[in-house]
Amino acid sequence: MKKHDGDSWMPADQFGRLLTGVGFNLLVKDMDPAIAFQKTVLQAEVVYADPDFAVLKGYGGLWMLHADHTYSDHPLKGSLDDETPRGVGAELRIYNCDPDAAEARARDAGYMVLAGAMDKPHGLREAYILDDDGYLWVPGVGIGG
Repeated sequence: MKKHDGDSWMPADQFGRLLTGVGFNLLVKDMDPAIAFQKTVLQAEVVYADPDFAVLKGYGGLWMLHADHTYSDHPLKGSLDDETPRGVGAELRIYNCDPDAAEARARDAGYMVLAGAMDKPHGLREAYILDDDGYLWVPGVGIGG
């Protein structure tokens, strides 16, 4: 059940037509801490946010967050519980996001850093950071070259 009861930010079908390329939508337990991670660690810009839905912008793309409670009729609803880890096996990579700075912001804010910033053999400097919902974010920049 949705919590936002005011006018929509924009009609859903209008917003949908604006999306191009590759995008992602993450289901989150609580919108406020999810947005805090996005802003603090990734330095994403909040385009729109309410208790149900958020649109974020950064690094050349847009992405969305939906609160769990908005998925009442969605096929994934049965897998949304506190025991089921989210995003296992997926890496959400944010290119041209300084991994050293993101790691420092994450540590300062108390997020779990799985691996600090390091140069990798595939030509990127990366850090591995978990948000409160268990999603793995990998900020990275090209090295050498």
